[in-house]
Amino acid sequence: MEEQKNPLIENVNSPYLPLPQPDEIPEREREDAVGAYLMMFAALASSLPLPIINLIAAVIYYYVNRRKSRFIHFHSLQSLLSQLPTTFMNWGLLYWFIMIWTKEAWTYDDYFKGYVIAVILANVLYIIFSLLAAVRARKGRMYYFLFFGKLSYDMVFSKSNTLVYKGEREAPAKNKPPF
Repeated sequence: MEEQKNPLIENVNSPYLPLPQPDEIPEREREDAVGAYLMMFAALASSLPLPIINLIAAVIYYYVNRRKSRFIHFHSLQSLLSQLPTTFMNWGLLYWFIMIWTKEAWTYDDYFKGYVIAVILANVLYIIFSLLAAVRARKGRMYYFLFFGKLSYDMVFSKSNTLVYKGEREAPAKNKPPF
């Protein structure tokens, strides 16, 4: 009879570290991970209609909290990376609107209307997925966005990640198995 292996036990040959399980993640780390997704509301809190406020808040949150744990690092990185497309789309819309408002050569045409619809749809989807990820993070679970989840996972849980987290060993292991 073939021996079954536990998938939660670290595979020595895997290029990734094992994921923390929900019961292993302290309440404080869960709350910090949720906070990363709430940075999208920073512009609303500041009462400024500038799309860059959310991104600045996410960058600050990421750099302040990324060394606390891999769980927090993953969620804050995923939140930051997923804000980039919507921020750039929002900036494009703001720029286009200002050009229509200030220049006579720019017109309010079907292209602009289509772009407004695309930006609104992208923002609504971003808010839905971010709130979903925040709820999952609060429960100590991982939630992977379509592209940014894999990228964040590769960067945070890779054995080649040299960032030192609180509570983990300070120095990487020097002895490695021969296989």
